[in-house]
Amino acid sequence: MKNKLYVFVSLILAISSSLSGMAQSDFRSDWSMSWEDFSRKEQKIGLALGGGAVLGAAHIGVLRAIDEMGIEIDYIAGTSIGAFVAGLYAFGLNWEEIQYISENLNWLDISGLSFSNMGLLSNRKMGDLIREKIGNVNLEDSPLPVAMIAADIETMEKVILSSGDVGRAAMASTSIPGIFTPVEINGRLLVDGGIVENVPISPLVDMGADIIIAVNLNSDHKNKRPENILEILLRTFVMTSNTATQFQTRNADILIKPDLSEFNVIDMNQSSDLIEKGYQEAIRILKEYFK
Repeated sequence: MKNKLYVFVSLILAISSSLSGMAQSDFRSDWSMSWEDFSRKEQKIGLALGGGAVLGAAHIGVLRAIDEMGIEIDYIAGTSIGAFVAGLYAFGLNWEEIQYISENLNWLDISGLSFSNMGLLSNRKMGDLIREKIGNVNLEDSPLPVAMIAADIETMEKVILSSGDVGRAAMASTSIPGIFTPVEINGRLLVDGGIVENVPISPLVDMGADIIIAVNLNSDHKNKRPENILEILLRTFVMTSNTATQFQTRNADILIKPDLSEFNVIDMNQSSDLIEKGYQEAIRILKEYFK
């Protein structure tokens, strides 16, 4: 049974990693400023955390860099694994507390076999883990305004979740269609938001962010020749989503895109190295931007 579960989880994560890369500069060339000048302008900062399965540990390194720079985040949004991290951060967990969770997590902690005809696995355990860490809370009650991206599998529409149970919203945002069982919220059958917006810029624009920091975990990867059907499926997802992601991220002011080519998307023992990689790239970009 556990062997079957591992195979299913591996498939899920491989599909998740297909969410697209970007081909644009790290930040807009039209301006940069000191943090003191920025603060005096009273502009609001939004943080967009993209999908990427295990690679999501790099988000924690980004949060560390933001903390060390003294940058205050006013809004946050997440897609897929980015939604998981965003939910924890929005309700007060700092990067060190999220790092502890990441480094002590395995796939059986957040997924299990499903007996539904709509998916092989259930991510109900992920929702339970979130509730264990931050309580039975709703998105609209967060001290830091937060939104998560999901997709309505019936209407094929993007759904921005900004109210309701945090754990359930994160489950919806991370439910790879056909693998994880879809999550029903308000009568809508929802699946992974990476299908519609892997790097969630649009919710931050709607919230009123003046400056948007976006984190893409799936750019600058050096692809090798595919060796099996799983890799072919993965590349197909990349090819179909690249153009959309490039267009959607044009509203990002700062783009953090660490090269995570050396990592795979299923090994949770990589967390520490991924966190460091995310930190190094984020601190480099942020120091260039806030001179």
